[in-house]
Amino acid sequence: MTTSLSLGPVLYNWSAEDWRDFYFRIADEAPLQRVYLGEVVCSKRTPFFTPYLPEVAERLVSGGKEVVYSTLALIMSEAEMDAVRALAEIPDILIEANDIGSAALLAGRPHVIGPFVNIYNEGTLDYLARQGAGLVSLPWELPAPAIAALAKTAAVPLEVQIFGRTPLAISARCYHARQCGLHKDGCQYVCAEDPDGMDVETLDGESFLAVNGTQTLTHTIGALMPELEEMRGMGIDNFRLWPQAIDMAAVAQIFRDVLDGRTAAAEAWQSLAAAADFAPFSNGFYHGEEGVSLKR
Repeated sequence: MTTSLSLGPVLYNWSAEDWRDFYFRIADEAPLQRVYLGEVVCSKRTPFFTPYLPEVAERLVSGGKEVVYSTLALIMSEAEMDAVRALAEIPDILIEANDIGSAALLAGRPHVIGPFVNIYNEGTLDYLARQGAGLVSLPWELPAPAIAALAKTAAVPLEVQIFGRTPLAISARCYHARQCGLHKDGCQYVCAEDPDGMDVETLDGESFLAVNGTQTLTHTIGALMPELEEMRGMGIDNFRLWPQAIDMAAVAQIFRDVLDGRTAAAEAWQSLAAAADFAPFSNGFYHGEEGVSLKR
């Protein structure tokens, strides 16, 4: 089976024009089979890029990509729930549920379960598959034995994240706003100043985490390159990249070349390091170690 390479939704607050142009290039140049669109972190950002959404989706489809519409990971108001309901009423589109409430709304129709939904055992996976999920993107913190165990019994294809700053948590509070002495309701969209997230340091000055509005991510870039062959042996054929403010078309090509056997993992690792040099790599979660660690 041909492996599928996908691009997750943009997690950061990019300008609407940059967001549009990013996806235009992805549509035309990136060797991807699936692209996720939509706001996952903060609904206040949605109105800025919504006018471009139909044009971006059309361009992606014309470029041979399947488009999936992603929902919020943390729904905190009736208005946000109404937005999910409205999306769920649109026929003939594929939607990614990133919380269990959205998954309930999509029950009975084909949909995707996103990585923000906690799936840690075979029972949960089976239940969601019976509700209509046609693809499940697994949580990023699962170690290899857990991925293998789920893949062994899964009735639907599974997807694993293999590149990008790893999402850790979503909060009702906006860290970006607080850091600038602002309240969430009057945040002035300061998160736009950090297109890959704002670095957080320990008291000793060591880079520790990254903050993106209400979201906490790893400082390191999660990268699974040597592990691809092992995961394919488990039966994993779907892999996700998270967008970063770098040349993601080039990143996608690097992974595609490894998956297709054109480039050895060791050689591709060096190319990936050159393409994504804003933070170090990590793969600790996969190896059952601290997430920040890198096992080679």
